[in-house]
Amino acid sequence: MKNPVPAASASRRIDARIEELGDWRGKMLARVRRLILQADPEIVEEWKWMDTPVFSHGGIVCTGETYKNVVKMTFAKGAALKDPARLFNSSLEGNVRRAIDIHEGETIDEAALKDLIRAAVALNLSPKGAASLPATGRQARRGARARRPKPRTSGRKRAG
Repeated sequence: MKNPVPAASASRRIDARIEELGDWRGKMLARVRRLILQADPEIVEEWKWMDTPVFSHGGIVCTGETYKNVVKMTFAKGAALKDPARLFNSSLEGNVRRAIDIHEGETIDEAALKDLIRAAVALNLSPKGAASLPATGRQARRGARARRPKPRTSGRKRAG
């Protein structure tokens, strides 16, 4: 796995991405980024996975992906978050992530988005943060081995 890009460099890369887009997606990514940093000034900007802006505090909070017709904010633990404003409109079938797809011309409920970001940070920082989500992949297999019952024996000692 590649080493993560240093934070200062990641921020410059996000700046460059916004500039290179040069259309509504760049403006929207800049706006979303501003809201994220306003919601939690301790957010760390990272640059990961095929040039994706990632915003973290105590773990990944969300990503800021840009596609041809959408700016997508994917919340790493979105399924565990309450969303009273119903901002999540994508990746709703998953057990862990949730996303917000923002299309050209759409508005954002800024207060609700900031609340969602703060809730994601609080979940990351809580002792239950990692335990609140189902284990997947290797973690699930490792956990299954740890919980596997021991074989039953008759209780008799073997003659030796």
